[in-house]
Amino acid sequence: MYRENRLKKMLNEGEKALGCWTSMDNPITTEILAIAGFDFLLIDQEHGYGDAKGLSIQLQAMSATNTTSLLRVPNADEAYVKKALDAGTESLMFPTVNTAQEARDIVEMCRYAPHGKRGMAPGMIRATNYGMDAPNYVKTAHENTFIICQIETPEAVANISEMGKVEGVDMLFIGPNDLSCSLNKFAQYEDPEFVALIEKAENAIKETGKLLGSIPYGQFGWQAMFDRGFNLTTAGTEVALLREAAVNIMKEHTAHNRSSEAAE
Repeated sequence: MYRENRLKKMLNEGEKALGCWTSMDNPITTEILAIAGFDFLLIDQEHGYGDAKGLSIQLQAMSATNTTSLLRVPNADEAYVKKALDAGTESLMFPTVNTAQEARDIVEMCRYAPHGKRGMAPGMIRATNYGMDAPNYVKTAHENTFIICQIETPEAVANISEMGKVEGVDMLFIGPNDLSCSLNKFAQYEDPEFVALIEKAENAIKETGKLLGSIPYGQFGWQAMFDRGFNLTTAGTEVALLREAAVNIMKEHTAHNRSSEAAE
């Protein structure tokens, strides 16, 4: 279903966007989270499950809601990006983008000529409502699609200024886990070297004027991320939400049983 990219619109109007990370390739889970009202659902196909067909089913599951789809592709594979966009993905996230040239290549593969080099099949794809809205889609897709490049290495941090000049990249998204790992200090969020690097990345992105995104990490929850100036973040993953709810229920159940046994 082709529609205005609500996520892009709200961010450009200065609103903050809160989403949920999804990785289980499950349309029912996706539908529940979308109905709950998240601004976006990040469908992770870099580390999560799923393929182009599974993606289409998840997009269908959320199409009746106001939640915007955001797909993290496995990599900047032009063939798969084409399939993802043809399926109707509204927003794309690209992992480990290190240079301005890589960012330019990403924008080109996401756009039809004359703005890029994306292949054409408007009469048959879901993105055009199976051809019923093809002229409007072809005309406006380059403006409607939301493109995010992830900053996950010291090289990328050093190149933020140049990457920020790339027209068509809407957001630069800091990946704290990969960034800490690139320093051989995975999840050592209080380490001075990591703190300095992530602060450098934040400040550099703000200076470019690009939107700033990341995930909660360490002591920083999603509200703290907004308070620090991030435009977009997540409330966790559906795996974590399910895991924590289940674990807490079982802890409560076990504690109750033990207290009952002690009272006997």
